[in-house]
Amino acid sequence: MHLTLEFGGGLELLLENSTKVHKVEVPPKDGEEKVTMKGVLSWAKANLIKERPEMFVKGDSVRPGVLVLINDCDWEICGGLDAVLEEKDVVVFISTLHGG
Repeated sequence: MHLTLEFGGGLELLLENSTKVHKVEVPPKDGEEKVTMKGVLSWAKANLIKERPEMFVKGDSVRPGVLVLINDCDWEICGGLDAVLEEKDVVVFISTLHGG
């Protein structure tokens, strides 16, 4: 499934070349017919995150302080980890935590 994944608020620093926008092809997880947010997180951790994955994910979900939007809508409203994605959806990850 073709998706656009965007990273901001410092999360882009965990990716190769600190690139914010990624147009990707994410397959469904083994045994599943549809792509869910849980599958996208697992795929992103394995394929995009190049350093300090613990700053992005904790267990099967994102770390506290990471805002997730699916097509500009809070992912909790869309179903959280179980949210089913559709072709050409845009998923945005923004860290709300900053050092200081």
